[in-house]
Amino acid sequence: MGIIDKLIDKITLLKNPSVVGLDPQLNFVPEHILEEMYDTYGHTPKAVSEAIFKFNTEIIDAVYDIVPAVKPQIAMYEMFGTEGIDAYIKTIKYAKSKNMFVIADAKRNDIASTGAAYAKAFLGKIKIGDVEEEAFGADLLTVSPYLGQDSLEPFIDECRLRDKGIFILVKTSNPGSGMLQDLLVDGKPIYEIVGTYIEEWGTELRGRYGFSPIGAVVGATHKEQAARLREIMPHTFMLVPGYGAQGGTAADLSVCFNSEGLGAIVNSSRGIIAAYKGKCAPQEHFMAAREAAIIMRDDIVKHI
Repeated sequence: MGIIDKLIDKITLLKNPSVVGLDPQLNFVPEHILEEMYDTYGHTPKAVSEAIFKFNTEIIDAVYDIVPAVKPQIAMYEMFGTEGIDAYIKTIKYAKSKNMFVIADAKRNDIASTGAAYAKAFLGKIKIGDVEEEAFGADLLTVSPYLGQDSLEPFIDECRLRDKGIFILVKTSNPGSGMLQDLLVDGKPIYEIVGTYIEEWGTELRGRYGFSPIGAVVGATHKEQAARLREIMPHTFMLVPGYGAQGGTAADLSVCFNSEGLGAIVNSSRGIIAAYKGKCAPQEHFMAAREAAIIMRDDIVKHI
């Protein structure tokens, strides 16, 4: 059974096609957690790393039984150097210990051996002597298509060989995405051309639900374009950012799902992990996150 089949099984079991984005900016981390780590480690990257990891574990503990996946955005960890990366890896391992799927939001890619190294780091295994180890151990990874098909082949190979998945950037949720993605080439916008390629690349890898592990990132903030992409990518599973804080609504993103209510997973980050802000005591942040996750779930399900 392929990774997307397994993810859809979990979505169906929980009746929840959503993913919690673990993008822990410092002002999202409750003050009592930061102060605890500052008292222990001083004002250091180590303190921040431990605070972020504790915050993430409390969020995961609050939602793992109702949400199928998490999506840690690596930039929020990389900014703290090696200690931040340590928190990232520990977060992935902790989420997987709770049987959650992990989408590494890293938007990686490059040519030749560099692209292959990214693929190995996030999705594959590295061999050291006679031992093989996972560096990050994610289930799925966001990648950029800008360098062309040959740059994506190492990632597709890992999908094929190790039951992993990728989400290729197609139509992103940011306001300026149209600067390049909407440019016309032979009368078609670039995002449609990329979508057509993705549908083609996944042909031989489709699972029992009809979707391949070569997925697409399609923003909830662009309803008309998302509807068009669902038409030209009927077998492509979508990661849909932009819900909530970025302005995307459940009604907008409903076009990303097929007639059976399948085909997409919707992300919310600050709307979940910072839900406690102005609503409850910081010590109850995880309760606010759970409530926000339930509200999001019910909102999406109502519209699909």
